[in-house]
Amino acid sequence: MELVVFIIAGAMVIGGALGVIIRSHPVHCALSLVLTLFGIAVLFIAQNAQFLAAVQVIVYAGAIVVLFLFVIMLLGVDQAEDLRIEPFKIQRPLAAVVGVGIVGLIITAAITSRNAFTPKPAVSPAVAAATTNPPLHDENIRQLARDLFSDHVFAFELTSVLLVIAVVGTVLLARRPDRAQAVTTDARKAPV
Repeated sequence: MELVVFIIAGAMVIGGALGVIIRSHPVHCALSLVLTLFGIAVLFIAQNAQFLAAVQVIVYAGAIVVLFLFVIMLLGVDQAEDLRIEPFKIQRPLAAVVGVGIVGLIITAAITSRNAFTPKPAVSPAVAAATTNPPLHDENIRQLARDLFSDHVFAFELTSVLLVIAVVGTVLLARRPDRAQAVTTDARKAPV
């Protein structure tokens, strides 16, 4: 059953990632990103990391993708760009080299870690019960909360303030009067 869940979640992640890369419409790319993030949440649940799965769905699939869609809608997606014009002539060959390097790293990691999964020696249940204390189910959540809201509370609050500033800046940039005039002027010049 675990293998089936892993295969389905992996297909969700890979399919969503390919959708982000292949789709030309920004809203469709953002929705493909949601599929990827949900697949990662399923993989977190399969690893018994329920808190991380909940954070993945709430923060990333919920808040961050909604923020992306908000920015996409404010900046306008109705303008077509000419993809034949490149700002840097070296960017496509450089991207190909980086892509080949990443694929090489993945293949190397798969080959070298092939023998990393060795079975553990069998231990009788009596010995296992005598040597280990039963773990608390929510201990990792308590440690994470203690660490986040005591040691790193300033960084946590600073991140939230930066996100609010980014949204306000996006709204202000999208609502500039000169941009609205340029869009209406371009619309009048467009052939019907």
